[in-house]
Amino acid sequence: MEIKIINKSAHPLPQYETAHAAGMDLRASISEEIVLKPFQRLLIPTGLFIELPIGFEAQIRPRSGLAYKHGISIVNAPGTIDADYRGELKVLLINLSDTDFKIVNGDRIAQMVVAKHETVIWQAVEELGETQRGEGGYGHTGKA
Repeated sequence: MEIKIINKSAHPLPQYETAHAAGMDLRASISEEIVLKPFQRLLIPTGLFIELPIGFEAQIRPRSGLAYKHGISIVNAPGTIDADYRGELKVLLINLSDTDFKIVNGDRIAQMVVAKHETVIWQAVEELGETQRGEGGYGHTGKA
């Protein structure tokens, strides 16, 4: 699939790093180093603008290495970029560790997965079909 993109950063376009990767890394496009303090959240620009086809979204997800090694995540993970959004892609990072985390221009800060989605048309009814699970939720499995 082809997607229109404007790149105002000094970095290459997002790309798949392995043959079967689902996500492409997004890089910070910043003029000076940013220090993300413990439990601080900041919106980090990427310099990228995209035009998704109708029926698709871009999911912005944490990078597993940053999460594991440094406690860096995304507040609203996964973030959703809708097909009608034309602004700059920005990543809402949060530092869940107890130490400062430094971000420099070009750092890989998140990953983006483009996914198809459906548009729902609700059908109001008085009852739903029965299942073995029924109304069981939140920790119900494995209990007698």
